[in-house]
Amino acid sequence: MYDIIVIGSGPAGLSAAITAAARGKSVAVISNSRTESGLFKAPVIDNYPGFPGVSGAELSGKLMVHAQGAGARILSGRVTSALSVTGGINVGYGSEFESGRALILALGIVQTHVFPGEAELLGRGVSYCATCDGMLYRGKKVVVVSLAPDAPEEAEYLRSIGCDVTEVTTTDVVIFGVDRVQSVTADGVSIPCDGVFVLRRTVAPATLLSGLETADGHIAVNDDFSTSVPGVFAAGDCVGPPYQIAKAVGEGQLAAFAAIAYIDRG
Repeated sequence: MYDIIVIGSGPAGLSAAITAAARGKSVAVISNSRTESGLFKAPVIDNYPGFPGVSGAELSGKLMVHAQGAGARILSGRVTSALSVTGGINVGYGSEFESGRALILALGIVQTHVFPGEAELLGRGVSYCATCDGMLYRGKKVVVVSLAPDAPEEAEYLRSIGCDVTEVTTTDVVIFGVDRVQSVTADGVSIPCDGVFVLRRTVAPATLLSGLETADGHIAVNDDFSTSVPGVFAAGDCVGPPYQIAKAVGEGQLAAFAAIAYIDRG
């Protein structure tokens, strides 16, 4: 078990990881590839103090090297779930999971919209991880809503284990079912199915972690960046504007201090 798990390897997440590791805490950072981030793709950044004219790729690389040098472990994968349990938080990513005594959400600007029927049928035919849940649908019809770079690979995995897969790439999706998923309508076309895998780059915060309060599409935090879930903190763009690197770095540090204090209180 780690002391702190950080979800997100942007400025807020890596700042939090650097701070926590420097204070002697064991830290794991879980995220998609940093090359998919908006920061990495920025050609020039002129408003981050001390680094005029730096590229996003260069700045994100420096932050990553700093975090690793401080002792943070970097884990790659799309996070699909977080569960508050006695003594900590379990985080699922890909087909793996890690446990931490505290969790810092540094998700950036995330997808908060869920499809009609998605929340109601979560766990009853709606899944966010083909590797995790695919065997439940062997020999059955499934729909893969492909909105993430690894979605085609996940769809191919489902085919390899005997699922009848239909892929859709639209965002005009409605999921139907009473007690379980029965069909998916995509762009007005109804597709009968036994399950649907919604594969986004990120999972909406309120869907990711039960009991997490949001406001105006952002994670709601207190003055110390704690959230509505004990032991869970949030920082950076996911808690609201202005969407600036300097703000995210500062908030990441403050969230780490709060998480450290939470752990030390026992």
